[in-house]
Amino acid sequence: MDADSAPLTRAQRLALTTASFLLLAVATMALGPLLSGSGWWWLCAFIAAGTLFSGFGLRAVRTPPSLVPVLELGVLLLLLTLLFGGGTSIALIIPTQGTFETFGELFVGAQRTIEQQSVPALTVPPLSFALALGIGLLAVVTDILVQTVRMPALAAAPALVPILIPGFIIEAGAELPTLVLTAAAYLLLLRVDVRVRRRARLTAGEDPAGQSTGQAATVIAPKRVPIVSTLGASLGLAAVGLLAASVLAASTPSISTSLLLGSPSQGTLFARGVSPFIDLGRDLRRPEARAAFHYLARDGDRPYFTLLTLDRFEGEVWSATERAVDGDNTVDAMPRPDGLSRRVAASEHPIDVVIDDVSTTWLPVPYPTAAIEGLDGSWFWDDGSLTVRSVDSNTDGQRYRVTRLEVEPTPAQLRAADSVPAQLAPFLELPDDLPQLIADTAASVTSGAASQYDAAVAIQAYLRGPDFDYSTEAPVEEGYDGGGFDVIARFLETKAGYCVHFASTMAVLARQIGIPARISIGYTQGSPTEERVDGVQRVEVDSHDLHSWPELYFEGVGWVPFEPTPGRGLVPDYSRPNAGEEQGPNIPNAATSTPGASGRPDLDPDRGLAGPGGGPLGAAGDLWLRVGALLLVALVLLVTPAAFRASQRLSRMGRIRRGERPADAAWDELVATARDLGTGLGDVETARAFASRMAERPAFAEDAVTRGALLRLRDGVERERYGPVGRTAAPGIAEDIVTARTALLADATAGERARAVFAPRSLFERARRMLGDRLAPGA
Repeated sequence: MDADSAPLTRAQRLALTTASFLLLAVATMALGPLLSGSGWWWLCAFIAAGTLFSGFGLRAVRTPPSLVPVLELGVLLLLLTLLFGGGTSIALIIPTQGTFETFGELFVGAQRTIEQQSVPALTVPPLSFALALGIGLLAVVTDILVQTVRMPALAAAPALVPILIPGFIIEAGAELPTLVLTAAAYLLLLRVDVRVRRRARLTAGEDPAGQSTGQAATVIAPKRVPIVSTLGASLGLAAVGLLAASVLAASTPSISTSLLLGSPSQGTLFARGVSPFIDLGRDLRRPEARAAFHYLARDGDRPYFTLLTLDRFEGEVWSATERAVDGDNTVDAMPRPDGLSRRVAASEHPIDVVIDDVSTTWLPVPYPTAAIEGLDGSWFWDDGSLTVRSVDSNTDGQRYRVTRLEVEPTPAQLRAADSVPAQLAPFLELPDDLPQLIADTAASVTSGAASQYDAAVAIQAYLRGPDFDYSTEAPVEEGYDGGGFDVIARFLETKAGYCVHFASTMAVLARQIGIPARISIGYTQGSPTEERVDGVQRVEVDSHDLHSWPELYFEGVGWVPFEPTPGRGLVPDYSRPNAGEEQGPNIPNAATSTPGASGRPDLDPDRGLAGPGGGPLGAAGDLWLRVGALLLVALVLLVTPAAFRASQRLSRMGRIRRGERPADAAWDELVATARDLGTGLGDVETARAFASRMAERPAFAEDAVTRGALLRLRDGVERERYGPVGRTAAPGIAEDIVTARTALLADATAGERARAVFAPRSLFERARRMLGDRLAPGA
């Protein structure tokens, strides 16, 4: 684009910079529904201000315009180093190789947190880094459009980026007040640009249209800029822009209704073979176990390790209630579990855990846990379940110490807990169409139980009894694998299955008789080895130790694990029949043998997953979907001006064919083409002056055919504009405009032609005149 003939003063540059900063700062507020707190906005405002106002300072010291964007990127790098470089930088702002390695780690962490967090997301350091980098790049692009190429109308493109993002994530899209404020900030930028241009031209001795006052005798406007000269057009543009932004934000299809650019199931809940229910069974059927982690328990503890707790039963699947991560729930100090009275014995025991070969965003920890130390990344505990998950990392290579809270309730304490708090009503919910077999089994098994606790012990004893077999193959062969109520009914008939069937059956039977229940998925206690570290025995846990078990709630004790699966894990002492009495048989801890695994069935890897959202979505495919959607938006923004310009040209050619002032239409198209190619102010010249100037260009001066077409177009428009009304234009005008346009395009460079297509100056000049950049009145 041609630079303005009138240079801008520092004050005028500062006005444009301030308006640009305000536009970006307000547009960034659209991300508010996706992010928790307000610190992220102040970070973005700081980065945008530092980048934009550094550009103002560089121009103030007369830095070559082509170098300003490059130096702004340098300033952005210095700011990122200051905020995120840590000890890897020199003098806090000079990056080193270690700084760029840190940036790489933060970028990878940002990708993870985008996939793993629900909204509103915590702005952990990796996500803050991504926000700072993104807003900094948008600031540089905005500055180029507003200050370098002097086309502030295009600043809507970078401002639309944060406006559109919510529409891809949540159904509501950007909030209406933010759209209103962004439209107002955009309108302010355009008005500031109009006034700055006029003031610059008036100061340089030109009329408001850019013509030197010495070129012709004209009457010019006073040397002031009218404030309300085109208020109606400005407000109209603002209203149209606001309406378009609202429709666009509301109609953009969301990728997910609950997660920050992630899948409906918290990304991949468990990688490397760890998934709920169906995939858990596949891992149990592996011919060879895969190492998961090992631990050292100085007090000889052998706890279960929980990954995920499922508390919603909707008939077909068990799933976890979606909860946004609470930034205050850091794992260095965790609360006492819900419902646990101080009267119940509890002691703390440290356990050192080393992850070997399992990758998941959920951390294996005993329930309940009092504290965790030594983790890399940002990890938080969930309310109620006390499960631990990360928003920017995973378990790969983690080494940490977990302080286990060992709870030792007595049967008397459990027997005394018969009330159910109102807030636990969701843990009693069952589908309306529950098979009658389930209700009948619950009633028959628990008949005669003196308390809820006795009923729970009876259900566990029933499932561990001789009538039931542990089998990883029978559910697959019989076609009832999973945890839905139909599967439970079939399991009660066939009486063969593995841990997911026993756990889900006990949880449903417990809910049926009024005991709150949920299911934990994780690992059993593992297998001790001969190796000792500092005198402490090392315990190995592998994929064959994957397990699920029910937890039932008893007021005063809290969530209590049971073990209904025969041949697996350990039966807690408090859950054995006649526990607490002087005599009475213990429930056997052995059961029928598990059939030897002969291989892993070739099953659909997505079948039956029960993640928090109730359905799977491949992480790789989801990423391509997001990238493709953003690229589509960018492409639409890029080709919109070209589409408008092409539509305008087709309309003029249609007028020529229909004979509706054809010479005038052809001349307007010729002048617009010249403006698009940056050949000067043809739209404010007379037809004869413009044709005289064009005729000096090589494309016309050296070719009689093209020169003749140009002159015939000139004569035609003069006759049509100034001749008798109804005068018919000369024939062949359609061929002449094609010839003249072709010559103009051939005379331009490839860059000028590309710029004419994607950033047509004639179109933007027309919009600018609508905002008030009109010719001053004159004689």
